[in-house]
Amino acid sequence: MLTLSCTINDRPHELTIDPRSSLLDLLRNQGLTSVKQGCGVGECGACTVLVDDTAVNACLYLAAWVHGKRIRTVEGEVRDGCLSPVQQAYVDAGAVQCGFCTPGLIMTTTAFVQSCREQGRDPEDITPEDIRRAHAGNLCRCTGYETIVQAVRQALEQPDPSKMDTESTAP
Repeated sequence: MLTLSCTINDRPHELTIDPRSSLLDLLRNQGLTSVKQGCGVGECGACTVLVDDTAVNACLYLAAWVHGKRIRTVEGEVRDGCLSPVQQAYVDAGAVQCGFCTPGLIMTTTAFVQSCREQGRDPEDITPEDIRRAHAGNLCRCTGYETIVQAVRQALEQPDPSKMDTESTAP
């Protein structure tokens, strides 16, 4: 057994795990059911989570590798009862058909939007092909991907929540 410390959805955890277990198993054992067991070989993206803001397939990522790291799942994206801008964009675009792939897609989109902002990319310069390429590791059998591209485009056009002036919104 191995003891590790990490942060999951902004909460510190000290966990004892089997060193052979995957991050998927660790998160599911913590009750985080948005992280789906799809293919189990890193092909479908249903288990995508963020580790230190990088999208990873939790089925391929060893739980032991998260020691000292920050993990984010869809459950952690909700703040004060409100969906994140990416989650809301998926709802607004109707990109949530059966829902099985949606958590992984949302986490991939979250990483993509953050990366675009960090690089200073203008949302107008990001093409549908750029969006499709960034989401190539996520399979969806329901949507045909057009609504997903629309959701990503909407998320890119939203103001950066980390730079919003909270004083101007205070009552």
